[in-house]
Amino acid sequence: MPEFQPFAMERMMSRFEQDVEYNLSESGVHPVSLSELLADDPDYINHLLATELNYPHVNGIPELRQNIAALYDGATMNNVLVTVGAIEANYITTRTLLGAGDEIVIMLPNYMQIWGIAKNHNLKLKTFHLRQDNGWAPDLDELNETVTRDTKLIAVCNPNNPTGYVLTGAEMDHIVAAAERVGAWILADEVYSGSERLTDQQTPSFYGRYDKVLAVGSTSKAYGLPGLRIGWVVAPVDTIDDIWARHEYTTISATILSNKLAAIALSAQVRPRIIQRTRDYTRKGYPILQRWMDSHENTFSLTPPQATAIAFARYHFDINSTEFTERLCKEKSVLIVPGDHFGMDRFVRISFGRPQDYLTSALDRIHDLIVELRG
Repeated sequence: MPEFQPFAMERMMSRFEQDVEYNLSESGVHPVSLSELLADDPDYINHLLATELNYPHVNGIPELRQNIAALYDGATMNNVLVTVGAIEANYITTRTLLGAGDEIVIMLPNYMQIWGIAKNHNLKLKTFHLRQDNGWAPDLDELNETVTRDTKLIAVCNPNNPTGYVLTGAEMDHIVAAAERVGAWILADEVYSGSERLTDQQTPSFYGRYDKVLAVGSTSKAYGLPGLRIGWVVAPVDTIDDIWARHEYTTISATILSNKLAAIALSAQVRPRIIQRTRDYTRKGYPILQRWMDSHENTFSLTPPQATAIAFARYHFDINSTEFTERLCKEKSVLIVPGDHFGMDRFVRISFGRPQDYLTSALDRIHDLIVELRG
């Protein structure tokens, strides 16, 4: 069997997230119920009940692709491919554009899927970093030094997982210029766009800033609908067709019900309500987490996230991050993500996009373990 790099974070979550009493490992907000999603119009239910459980359009039903295209300046439904989650979009997009030995430059820290793809498919992997000592802003000098004429793709995540940092317009332009200088593609994971904590203005997409952009989104994070397993990639039409061909080797399509429910969620009528719900969770949950961290004097260092429902905090007690989170899971039935999963020990990623009582109870249990470790 060939050597394989497992996806450490997803391996941990798939094993434990359904069994713990408190799951603060998820990076989205508390999920939307079906009744909540369909609350705007009683005809939605009749429409869904009349659905034949057949294959949908393999590239996504037209209504859904139209609603997705409306989120991107200059896009049409022909620029959109619907996938089974953003995770499929990332995978088949990367496998379409890159072969063994091709050079990819990845922003770190990041959701480590594309990093793992690069390892498992013998890509030439290079990185540039967000710097904690600069508020998690990107090291653009490092980016310029790292990108070469051999670079085929630059992978970014904006808003960022795990830090919650949002690139400025100038930083986005700088990344575009680096790609344009060598003719590289930009793969922009934008699944947290819409989860802004400090503003009602949605994070702009890389799509439309450059002609070689692949913008990836999903209903999981900013919409609170992870169970739909709907993602997408928006790109030039010819490139979408090439990626679509790989889609037929993997999942063929998302389900017809997921397509229809996602079309409702992304409609002009429903989408603003769902986005506001997400922002309410991030804005109400973060102060609870911040007060809890402040109560542990000299224990945590945190740059407040500008978006997302997650905080990437450095801790100042003597235990490896994986050991800490494993003990927390086994002894306190609380799941969070160790910094090791992002290549950064002595950090943890904690979700705060949960109902207040749930979040407070989970944090109390983390407190109990910290007390025991220090005692």
